[in-house]
Amino acid sequence: MTVLTSEPDSAPAPEEPPDTGERHRLTAVTGLAALSLDAMASVAYGPEAIVLVLAAAGAHGLGFTLPVTLAIAALLAVLVASYRQVIAAFPDGGGAYAVAKKHLGRRTGLVAAASLVLDYVLNVAVAVTAGVAALTSAFPALHEDRLRLCLAVLVLITAVNLRGIVDSARLFIVPTVVFVGSVLTLIAVGLFRSAPVSTAASDGHASVLADDATTVGALLLKAFASGCSALTGVEAIANAVPVFRTPRARRAQHAEVALGAVLGVMLIGLSVLISRFHLQPVEGVTVLAQLTDAALGHNAAFYVVQFATTILLALSANTSFGGLPVLLKLLARDNHLPHVFALQADRQVHRHGVLALAAVSAALLLFSGGDTNTLVPLFAIGVFVSFTIAQVGMVVHLRGERGRGWRGRALLNGVGALLTGVSAVVVTATKFQDGAWLIVIALPLLVVAFETVRRAYGRIGERLGIGEVPEPPRRARSVVVVPVSDLTRLTCEALSAAACLGDEVRAVNVVHPDTEDRARSYELQRAWARWDPGVALALVPSERRSLGHPVAAYVRETRRADPGTRITVLIPETEPERWWHRLLQNRRGAVVARAVRRETDALICRLRFRLP
Repeated sequence: MTVLTSEPDSAPAPEEPPDTGERHRLTAVTGLAALSLDAMASVAYGPEAIVLVLAAAGAHGLGFTLPVTLAIAALLAVLVASYRQVIAAFPDGGGAYAVAKKHLGRRTGLVAAASLVLDYVLNVAVAVTAGVAALTSAFPALHEDRLRLCLAVLVLITAVNLRGIVDSARLFIVPTVVFVGSVLTLIAVGLFRSAPVSTAASDGHASVLADDATTVGALLLKAFASGCSALTGVEAIANAVPVFRTPRARRAQHAEVALGAVLGVMLIGLSVLISRFHLQPVEGVTVLAQLTDAALGHNAAFYVVQFATTILLALSANTSFGGLPVLLKLLARDNHLPHVFALQADRQVHRHGVLALAAVSAALLLFSGGDTNTLVPLFAIGVFVSFTIAQVGMVVHLRGERGRGWRGRALLNGVGALLTGVSAVVVTATKFQDGAWLIVIALPLLVVAFETVRRAYGRIGERLGIGEVPEPPRRARSVVVVPVSDLTRLTCEALSAAACLGDEVRAVNVVHPDTEDRARSYELQRAWARWDPGVALALVPSERRSLGHPVAAYVRETRRADPGTRITVLIPETEPERWWHRLLQNRRGAVVARAVRRETDALICRLRFRLP
């Protein structure tokens, strides 16, 4: 017999590969938009910080703007090369914290982590205030509203980051391209100008140039230290390698190199223009605004650059929102922070880290009143401490591995550690009286806080026997106590659930001495007798108008009468149909649960009964 078979009209569709979450991770390009905005936007306040310091030495001092900037650019090149090695050696992220924890010890790792945490938080506040400062330079009438504008920008950035780092990166690509393109155009056009085409932005504003020139030598280190604020953010990519798509390390390295190249060109180009136009800083107008006015004129191009600067400065806080939650996750995984920071939602979002960063940043904005100059002295100290620790750790790492060309790479990191270590000392010393002493105090306090959390988790782990094989589970007699106040369908559901949980069920009613309450209790006893659910109703008298403590006392008495009994307190509650119905509840269940939890070792079960 011949069996006829027919070919299917079409082959079955192949199964879709499982979603590994790669589409919610970053490419090298989106990584620049998500994690490099801090460093790129620093060209708006890094050169200005140099000029403001050198202005104390008069016009002669401003002539050293370019040499100081070139020194900072050289340090930038060393840092980029060093962090490429950090990315390759520690592809799980963590940057300085990961390097130090492995090669320099746990305590040193915590110093690096604390430094990064402080820098990330300060970066948000400085970025937002600098962005608003750029806006008020173009529109001086908004100056009095700068604090409200700062808080509004912070809320916007937080909301975007709660959507996921990829969504924020895609949203920020266009402002990044516009800003970088604007600054490069400004530099290119300015190089062909022999004199400023306009000074309208600075007209009518008082100059901050000193009349009595002081010695330049003493100011050069301070100018270098202030300008080093432009290097913050270089470490962010190394801290957040896990958020890149595979191959993660290679993509992160490409993003790091691109960041260093773009940032170096912009810093040097703007400094050349400052020297070319003999720019003098004035009150109320940023240096970048003056350069734009001088190179492009006070026209539409001027406002395009100002808006692009405002947007990117404000959005540069996104670097912290991309890097800090990953660092907090690593600290939580190592028991140095509450484990809630290790939780990750959909779209690669660490919501608790994002919200914590937003809350602390908002407090800093309120403290500073939205003024950038109040926050800048606190800035960059932490990041240079972490720079130094990371590079010293890499020297130890390379020496231990002794791979091909390790001596050259170790020398590079050693030189970088020396330069950043000196920079950290200079930054701290020169800014100490201006507010840097707060960072000197906050850094060890944060390390102590990390250690305190770790010890607390250690004690909890000891009592729970984490890492040990527990004893076999054993069956014990169980009693379920159900607090009741009246006879309803909720009472029936609670007793039915209790019967499934324990060997014996006891209903408990707290009776207060006033006449009304005694009458209500008497009516409950009569109704209970008519209902006859097969569960005894125990009356617990209480002289005080309290509900939770009498139930807890009844549990303790039951425990004393039968020490081997396992006691569960089942608290019945209704689940509201609508959210605002929660306002109608009396919260007695929460009161009882709190008292039983504090005063006994009984298990607590809160039964949520959904109303049909």
